[in-house]
Amino acid sequence: MPELRKDPVTGRWVIIATDRAKRPTDFVRDKVQIRGSGFCPFCSGNESKTPPEILAYRSNGDRNGPGWTVRVVPNKFPALGIEGNLNREGEGLYDKMNGIGAHEVIIETPDHMMTLATLPVERIEQALWAFRDRIVDLKKDRRFKYILIFKNHGEAAGASLEHTHSQLIALPVVPKRVLEEVDGAREYYNFKERCIFCDIIRQEMESATRVITENEAFVVLAPFAPRFPFELWLLPKGHQSAFEESQKHEYQQLAAIWKDILTRLDRILDHPAYNSIIHSSPLPEASNDYYHWHIEIIPKLTKVAGFEWGSGFYINPTPPEESAKFLREAAVADPASTR
Repeated sequence: MPELRKDPVTGRWVIIATDRAKRPTDFVRDKVQIRGSGFCPFCSGNESKTPPEILAYRSNGDRNGPGWTVRVVPNKFPALGIEGNLNREGEGLYDKMNGIGAHEVIIETPDHMMTLATLPVERIEQALWAFRDRIVDLKKDRRFKYILIFKNHGEAAGASLEHTHSQLIALPVVPKRVLEEVDGAREYYNFKERCIFCDIIRQEMESATRVITENEAFVVLAPFAPRFPFELWLLPKGHQSAFEESQKHEYQQLAAIWKDILTRLDRILDHPAYNSIIHSSPLPEASNDYYHWHIEIIPKLTKVAGFEWGSGFYINPTPPEESAKFLREAAVADPASTR
């Protein structure tokens, strides 16, 4: 029989359609294949085809030239513009402001044929440091209230270029999806004086039913009420409210476990398209006791249709206990990063 499950953080309900239960091989999809054909502005040697770099880690070479390992550039077609004032104003009962923000691209490797799952752990760690450095810099701009870092992997996930990259958007408002989490976490903390994410981690690690893998600093689990099949949360075990406040050894641990879980997804789901999103505390209150930063990973296996758009409910054909079991059993190259 189908189940209705409630997300304990946001209060959002999902339908776990157990009578439609699907194994990994039941999903019809196009796997992500890196073909490498045609011109790519993100490849080494084509630096002049992107806007001038904001940040780059390089062992040799000149600025805006080859020799880099991670490179950050403004998005050539930004969703928001960095210059100007917000100019908030009302139009009757409507509110509006100028489209002020920052939109950047983090190119995670000069090698077109690599993915985040196939990069060496130390190169993934470099990408994480680039995320952190850009957040720290953009936090100085008082116009910005939130910085979202996300990755679209594969055309089905919204990637327009196949060369592996992530994006950063700094916003003058806090997104509604994040506010739902922040408000739910704050309400729980005000009632129990504990972080709800810390409580989730403790409970999930005790039962182990939905835990997939862990290392010293991080755990990956299938959430109790996932919106999508094989949706995953990657969380620091210790309480941390802001991604950019992590320490060096934590970025090392994060790089290892992120590579681990993406490798498992590739093996079990045959290289799916996916979105990954870093949810961190809003900038005005980045350090707090109630919110817990985390990464959400969502393989693109199903489509959102009329019922979901009309109701706000999601129908998930794969129980999280089943997806966790499949991913736990996936062989991994580095046993040190597993449970």
